[in-house]
Amino acid sequence: MAYKDLRAFINKLEQKGLLKRITTEVDVELEITEITDRVCKAGGPALLFENVRGYNMPVLTNAFGSLERMCLALEVENLDQIGEELVDILQPDDLPVTFLDKLKAIPKLARLSSYLPRKVQSGPCKEVILRENPSLKELPILKCWPLDGGPYITLPLVFTRDPVTGQRNVGMYRMQVFDERTTGMHWHIHKGGAEHIRKYSGPMPVAVVIGADPAVIYAATAPLPSGIDEMLFAGFLRKEPVELVRCETIDLEIPANAEIVLEGYVDPRETRLEGPFGDHTGYYSLPDHYPVFHLTCITRRKNPIYTATVVGRPPMEDAYLGKATERIFLPLIRLQLPEIVDMNMPFEGVFHNCVIVSIRKQYPGQAKKVMCALWGMGLMMLAKLIIVVDENVDVQNLSEVMWRVFNNVDPRRDVLMVDGPLDALDHASPLPLYGSKMGIDATRKGPGEGHLREWPPDIEMDESIKELVNRKWASYGL
Repeated sequence: MAYKDLRAFINKLEQKGLLKRITTEVDVELEITEITDRVCKAGGPALLFENVRGYNMPVLTNAFGSLERMCLALEVENLDQIGEELVDILQPDDLPVTFLDKLKAIPKLARLSSYLPRKVQSGPCKEVILRENPSLKELPILKCWPLDGGPYITLPLVFTRDPVTGQRNVGMYRMQVFDERTTGMHWHIHKGGAEHIRKYSGPMPVAVVIGADPAVIYAATAPLPSGIDEMLFAGFLRKEPVELVRCETIDLEIPANAEIVLEGYVDPRETRLEGPFGDHTGYYSLPDHYPVFHLTCITRRKNPIYTATVVGRPPMEDAYLGKATERIFLPLIRLQLPEIVDMNMPFEGVFHNCVIVSIRKQYPGQAKKVMCALWGMGLMMLAKLIIVVDENVDVQNLSEVMWRVFNNVDPRRDVLMVDGPLDALDHASPLPLYGSKMGIDATRKGPGEGHLREWPPDIEMDESIKELVNRKWASYGL
């Protein structure tokens, strides 16, 4: 049964011993970050700070900060299950051809349609409505790192609508608080919110949700293809439709069971200097000009819970959200590239800096073909380094991957350098948003790729000797 709201998830975490309530007084400026950073890196629990200096609102951090909690959030035993189920629904081989095929496809289509969001008249997010002089001062917004440009809303679900197609987009973009009525809106040029604002000549309605059920929060981070509704995806994840209610002052719908909703607008003609911000790369992203969000109304529960994430040098909570994306979308990538066996986006690569894939290699140049195909897939275009290894290599074992790279690569033959788009947070490229990428082919080579020498076999012991030693192990006195 789906979590009705954030509180249901918190209750589940507490039942499982995966949440710690902290009653000692804490400060939103730096202190909560330091506590969360230590706990997250130690593999600790979700944290609910119940005594926040100057505020009557508790703060939840690190809710998704482990693979166990990610599975619990999405209600699966294994994150791979989700992608496999998606493929089962979308598998092109199952497209109906005959009338009988069409009849067989009806249950799948009905299952997908049952996840469509459902509009309701009201919800808990309307318990308090602040139209007159709404202020961000009542929210315990964190200043995370010493050089941050100010407090930041770090786990916002930002709702916008395409003015041409009417399609909804929900993304997660940090929001620096400038004053009690305005914030920055850190829309990267490659993201859906930025695509929407480019189509507006005047103010664009924007709603920001803080605190929702875990499937809705994750869906806002997912790299869905353009035009796929994140609320439909959230419904698929939770196996129940998301209930949406109309905002008070703008024509947008938001989750009825949200904790806090900020209504307002962004004018495409207005930007302001935003940053610095201690980012998930482990470095500060530098100041730059971004759009400005203007607050016009706040709706919330009577006793809301403020949700935040703390990002910084990995691993942090966002690393596990990224790992969920890796596992969920791998089966979909295999639909396009069936030779891919497994994929790893290591924490240290902060999602967009390193992607490692293993492949069933069948012909010369296949590894480079896979690199180029991945760079052509949506936000995978931002991957700065792609490493390809053979199918027998465990890509989740970075020691094994590096052993293969260090030994199997001839730099002139096996390194592919290309230019293309980069993530806005990449500080190493000479130009913002554009620079070089590298592909490394660490697969076995043969004559078809110019390797005329014999390729040496891996050192492995005979299975019979392994079994012999296993039987006699206790007698060795080891």
